Parts: sequence; structure tokens; C-alpha cells
Amino acid sequence: MTDAARDYSETLFLPKTDFPMRAGLPKKEPEILARWQKLNLYQRLRAAARGRAKFILHDGPPYANGNIHIGHALNKILKDVVTRSQQMLGYDSNYVPGWDCHGLPIEWKVEEEYRAQGKNKDAVPVIEFRRECRAFAAHWVEVQGEEFERLGVEGDWAHPYTTMTFPAEAQIAREIMKFAQNGTLYRGSKPVMWSVVEQTALAEAEIEYEDYVSDQVWVKFPLVDARQDDLNGASILIWTTTPWTIPGNRAISFSPKVNYGLYEVVAAPEGNWAKVGDKFVLADKLAADVFQHARVAKFKRLRDVNPIGCGFSFPFLPAIT
Repeated sequence: MTDAARDYSETLFLPKTDFPMRAGLPKKEPEILARWQKLNLYQRLRAAARGRAKFILHDGPPYANGNIHIGHALNKILKDVVTRSQQMLGYDSNYVPGWDCHGLPIEWKVEEEYRAQGKNKDAVPVIEFRRECRAFAAHWVEVQGEEFERLGVEGDWAHPYTTMTFPAEAQIAREIMKFAQNGTLYRGSKPVMWSVVEQTALAEAEIEYEDYVSDQVWVKFPLVDARQDDLNGASILIWTTTPWTIPGNRAISFSPKVNYGLYEVVAAPEGNWAKVGDKFVLADKLAADVFQHARVAKFKRLRDVNPIGCGFSFPFLPAIT
């Protein structure tokens, strides 16, 4: 047999198995899910775990307002790993899926449909608007349920919970009445985020905050009783946005991974907090920025400082710059 005609796959000593050469996942995965359903896998897991200690995963429900995305998939698959592993570890690990059917994400989607049709939300009676939101959420609960099952997530998909079922809403009312009956329900002040455009309340996670620069202070701690004479009279400088914690300071932390130096002020404006001749122990990478904020016109680095083993202390009345 010539090399050109030879089938070299016959020269490979591989084990003979029934596994196909290709995984064929688009075809194989539905077959696996169908087999689980035929076996009544969920019911058999519950029967096998009956009487065991419970493991309950309190799963924050997704909004029923559209097809699932990669974030949903990552969330549900990771939680499925947790519940399955706990079942294998000997617990009765039951997962009941659920959906959040109230709030801005669902209302916004319904309003998008209004805008596409040229309708004005304010012209729609509130009861009708709520009815449409309920129908919209119910549709996406069904769609998302099928998509989550398609991911192979094992749970009680035949009996999910939703926040909009009448028993769930009634239970919320009952729980509020418990607070009223035991005297822990009271009127107080709490800000409720409100969308002026959408005319509805916002969850805290839906708020976009404007960038804000906090007030900040640079504080110098004079050094005393240092083992190295040139450090006596120098100051350790710290930066903080919480100056009210300064009176409780009992130590200053240093990092062995950061390079520090002893710096001296050479030139500064008249009456400046940092005066000519003042010495500071600073992280080298921050020195220039610190002196710029301190309005120091010129400075020089005297030497390296290794805070470990310097043996200095400082009084607990720092000077705020």
C-alpha cells in the first residue's frame, strides 16, 4: 500500500466508544432536557431528599420584561450549581423560581409600546394601564421560564411564584398588618426616588448619581522620639475624606510595597500651612501631587525612608492642613 492511499487513522490506537465524533449540542441538549422531563427528575429529587435538612436558596427574582440575556444566564446557572451541589451533599435543596412583576422596568416597556402607537400614557386610565402591565408581565414570565429551562436549570418550573399573584399581594398586606398590630408600624421620613418623566417610583438600583468630589483634608502628624534624628520634627502626612475620625486615630499604616521618602519644603507663599523648612514623610508617587495641593512652590527629597523599624511616635493632636 502506498503512503498516498494509506488511511493513517487506522494507525491511531484509540479506545472504541459509542460517543459521537461531534457533540451536536443544539440537537443533544433538547434531548437531555426531554429525558429529564420523561424521568420526572425534579419530582424524583424531591422524593429522594424527603426528610433531609432543608437548603433554601433565596433567589432575587428577575423582572418579567423581555427575553433573558447573558446576565440572566450567568445568574441562574451559577445558582443552579449551588442548589445541585447542596442536593448532592445530602440536603433537600429545592429551587422555586420566581419573577418580580412590579415597577419601572415593566411600566417602561408598556410605555414604549404606547409611544410606538402614538398613545399618551397620561390619557390611559390607571386601571387599564395596570391591566396591560399585568398581561405584559404574564407573557414574559412564560417566555423567560421556557428560556431558563432551556439552560438546563433544575427547579419547580411548574409552580413558580410571581409578585403579582393575588395571594402574594394579599400576603404582603397581611405582613404589613402584623406591623400595625404589634405597634412597630409608624409614620416617618424616608426619601422615595421618583421619576419625574415616568411619574413612578424608582428603586435605588435604578438611580444614576452625578459625580461628586467629597471634601477632603490633608493632616500632618508631628513625629517625636524617632530613632533617626532627622525624622524628629518631621511629620507624617495622611489624606482623608472623613476628618471626624481623626480624634480616634491610634496608628498610621504603611505598606512594604510602597516607596517612601523624607521631603523638605524649599519655597512656599507667605503664611502658608506648609512652611519653608518643614519636613514630611510621603509616598514618592504622591509627593508632587501633595505639595501642589499644599501650595508649595519648591521641595526637595532628602532620602529614602523605611517606616518599618523607625521607632517613632506622634502626639494625638495632629495639625490639619
